[in-house]
Amino acid sequence: MARKKRTWREMSGGQRFATMMLVTAQLTLQAAALRDLKRRPASQVNGPKAAWTAFSFVNFAGPIAYFMIGRKK
Repeated sequence: MARKKRTWREMSGGQRFATMMLVTAQLTLQAAALRDLKRRPASQVNGPKAAWTAFSFVNFAGPIAYFMIGRKK
């Protein structure tokens, strides 16, 4: 049985705070990945920069994957 999604108004203060912290963490990770991609030469990136840029928009997985395997040492 599927659970009903809660609206913002139905969330408690703690749930709203946790949601905002997750959103902030996601946006910070993505901004850092996009900034690094912009500044790093293509020769120091594993794969095409355009693909990593697009993949950075996949929640937490994209930016974390970029920092773990997308950059050359």
